[in-house]
Amino acid sequence: MSSPALQAGASGKVTDFNNGTYLVSFTLFWEGRVSLSVLLIHPSEGASALWRARNQGYDRVIFTGQFASGSSHVDTDCALVLNTSAELCQYLDAQDQEAFYCVRPRHMPCATLTHMYSKNKEISYLDKQERRLFERSNVGVEIMENFNTINVSACNKQTVPIKKKCKLGMTSEIPSGHVWKDTWIPTSCSLIPIEMKKCLSGKFIYLMGDSTIRQWMEYFMKNVNTLKSVDLHESGKLRHQLAVDLDRNINIQWQKHGYPLIGSLTYSVKEIEYITRVIDRTAGEKNTIIVISLGQHFRPFPIDVFIRRALNVHKAVQRLLLRSPDTVVIIKAENTREMYNDAERFSDFHGYIQNLIMKDIFHDLNVGIIDAWDMTIAHGTNAVHPPQPVVRNQINTLLNYIC
Repeated sequence: MSSPALQAGASGKVTDFNNGTYLVSFTLFWEGRVSLSVLLIHPSEGASALWRARNQGYDRVIFTGQFASGSSHVDTDCALVLNTSAELCQYLDAQDQEAFYCVRPRHMPCATLTHMYSKNKEISYLDKQERRLFERSNVGVEIMENFNTINVSACNKQTVPIKKKCKLGMTSEIPSGHVWKDTWIPTSCSLIPIEMKKCLSGKFIYLMGDSTIRQWMEYFMKNVNTLKSVDLHESGKLRHQLAVDLDRNINIQWQKHGYPLIGSLTYSVKEIEYITRVIDRTAGEKNTIIVISLGQHFRPFPIDVFIRRALNVHKAVQRLLLRSPDTVVIIKAENTREMYNDAERFSDFHGYIQNLIMKDIFHDLNVGIIDAWDMTIAHGTNAVHPPQPVVRNQINTLLNYIC
């Protein structure tokens, strides 16, 4: 639902009656002229085909590991699962039983793996008929093509109940909020404007996950002029990043999550570690904030990979909150992405399932959830890296959780 002139938008709620009929309902959050849009992203045959194909194989993305020993360099295939009789190097997190494998190069030890990059493999588990379901003309089809705009008038109720300020552990409604004048307004609680520099003073913020949370790092650097980037002598987009303000005692760092990490640019594997290990060695206290974002890099792989990772992170957060209940933990949910781009690997159908899984797994912990899914729908954006207004609203939600 949207009113472009008011920079307003919200997602709807779909109820499936499990008999071929659905109810789509919208909450009228604002006055004025409102347009409705209901898109059929994939028909049920498409969703079934994606689900079957997703869980059929691990080789839609091929990883190349670079080994270095003295002046010798060798590249070999790497993956979560490798179907080969060749001798393998196993890179195992023994505590969580998370493993990644590379074909072992001849005359080189496994410890000489230094860098990694990946590329999409020319492989599909969809048959020829199924692939037609994902041609551009069949994805995101508008169901209500000739729907007129509606005029929403003011409600008779004079008093609007005052909502409590957003805080950790709150359950969200569906939809979890709406956008008005490009500003996110949650349904079940209220966000107040917070001065960023003042709020961040004395805080140690760990941003962990994919590049959608690295956008936060870039936003902080751009909008807090006293933050200084620390050169960690690494190169590339996927390098560990650290920014500090010594006068205000602000420390913000971003690091990528562990395998699988998709990237056509070569990245160092030396500082790759699983989020669970970082959480386990964090002492934690009320000025320590951990923000976790998992999702986009897991979409091309069978769902058990994502479920295992989410459960392991949940257990690590549980351990952290047991020894340090004052530590603030935030889960930034997945956001929508390009609709017509490589559905078998990256469809939002995969992301939607993962979004539900994260909410389900973390609902019993006292953590904050930032509903990036509803935010990106409300803003009407379909980009793996959402535009600045979306990032600003995500960070304003964070500031409300921590200050």
